[in-house]
Amino acid sequence: MHLTDRIQQVVVTVSFAFCVIGSMIGVGIFGGTPIASAAGGALAADATLIAPASPAFSVWTVVYLGLAGYTVLQWFPTAASADRQRSLRIPVAGTMLLNAVWILVVQAGWLWVSVAVIAALLALLSRVLVILMRSRASGLLERLLVDGSLGVYLGWVCVATAANVAAALTSSGFDGAGIDPAWWAVAVLVAVGGVGVALAVRSKGRVAVAAAIAWGLAWIAVARWDGAPHSVPTAVAAGAAAVVVLGVALSLRVRAATSAV
Repeated sequence: MHLTDRIQQVVVTVSFAFCVIGSMIGVGIFGGTPIASAAGGALAADATLIAPASPAFSVWTVVYLGLAGYTVLQWFPTAASADRQRSLRIPVAGTMLLNAVWILVVQAGWLWVSVAVIAALLALLSRVLVILMRSRASGLLERLLVDGSLGVYLGWVCVATAANVAAALTSSGFDGAGIDPAWWAVAVLVAVGGVGVALAVRSKGRVAVAAAIAWGLAWIAVARWDGAPHSVPTAVAAGAAAVVVLGVALSLRVRAATSAV
């Protein structure tokens, strides 16, 4: 194993530790303010029409457990010098650092800076997806801890980016420029659904990505149907987008499996 591999392994591990510390601050440990209450509550579940209901954020448990598993896996001797892992380590470490930076920025109340950070996170996760698609996982464990968890990470951040932009706009006083906010929300959800479909096609139906996007969209639908602010058009658009994204991904997987027989 090369010295570069060892350095990369250490970088990933330190980045994960920083990510965990950031997440603890984000839930109110270490003196931090819970994200829902930070920045004047701009990211709370009832702050905008694009905000998912609170249970949606349990997806972070899956993401963090997956990143923990990935951090351990990349120390395995078989993974240490694998070309796939060499390509992934630094980009994945970068996503973990950006994740923590986003939390710290929100804690400071800098919403537009948080938009820039989450956009960079989304771009880097998209790069990670490209790397994953270049080669196959070596086994079930890698498929779950690497392809699966990073796919969920990407899918969720797609939805979170839209919610973050909506929060920044609302906090800045944007009132729809004469257009009903519900129709702005519908337009954003159509765009998120379009991104989800594009990712499904580009990734040849990776279910983890689509499932995370559908999860976020479904909880937006629940929040707008059942909670405040109430908006039937937003709820319907979010629900429809969730079904379409997941449906396209599953159909692509079925088609691929059928053609392989």
